[in-house]
Amino acid sequence: MLKPEKLPDLASRSASALAMIFLGFWGIWIGGFVFQILVSIVCGVMIWELVVMLVPSKKSLALQLGSVTGASLLLSLYFPNEFILPLLTASFLVGISQLSRNRIIYLLFSIMIVISGFAILFLRNDFGLIWVVWLVTVVVVTDISGYFAGRLIGGPKFWPQVSPKKTWSGTIAGWLGAGFVGALFMVNLDFGPKIIGISVAVSMASQLGDIAESALKRKILVKDSSNLIPGHGGVLDRFDGMLGALIFLFTLWLPYGAAGDFF
Repeated sequence: MLKPEKLPDLASRSASALAMIFLGFWGIWIGGFVFQILVSIVCGVMIWELVVMLVPSKKSLALQLGSVTGASLLLSLYFPNEFILPLLTASFLVGISQLSRNRIIYLLFSIMIVISGFAILFLRNDFGLIWVVWLVTVVVVTDISGYFAGRLIGGPKFWPQVSPKKTWSGTIAGWLGAGFVGALFMVNLDFGPKIIGISVAVSMASQLGDIAESALKRKILVKDSSNLIPGHGGVLDRFDGMLGALIFLFTLWLPYGAAGDFF
């Protein structure tokens, strides 16, 4: 029998998750400018949260850097190719010039955020709807499987020095869930068997993104990146896994003109 104390934030977490899933899949389905705006806002908010965590006294700077990141990401889609790199690096350079401490941490995470934002827009525009749906489903199922297995099964901790709540049972459940998603896509959409292994690898990459953010929060002694999302903390808390997955997948698929060429 489920014990309530094992799932203390289940109601608020579930409601927030359903709202985010609906909004996310709606944006993915619509695509185009709607999806671009949505991704730019999410990336801008993550930068805002990052700066507030690193330098709590500079909330105005956090807002400025978040705005610069979101705007530059959106503009990079409409400017000629030779302007893309300068636009995407704008928030890095402005940020490290304005921050008085934690510059390396800001640089690393801001690069992750911007590359991930550009990557998911690239995947949606160049690879198509179905592949973004697959990616998001793998990351979401990894998170949900890991959450419930970790809470209900428990067991040995995965890396207690960095993330005390993560368990091996939750980690492995995430891999199994991702593999199941890959198998569903293979059977129903006639994809090759590679998608199962790639799904598990994407799951692992998303878990690494989660661990990276956990290490950041542990270093600067904060529990959540913000309190914007009930039951989840901040936007960066919710999308940390997506950052790892997108960077991995973007690197893997970049040489190919279409996802089908890889599989």
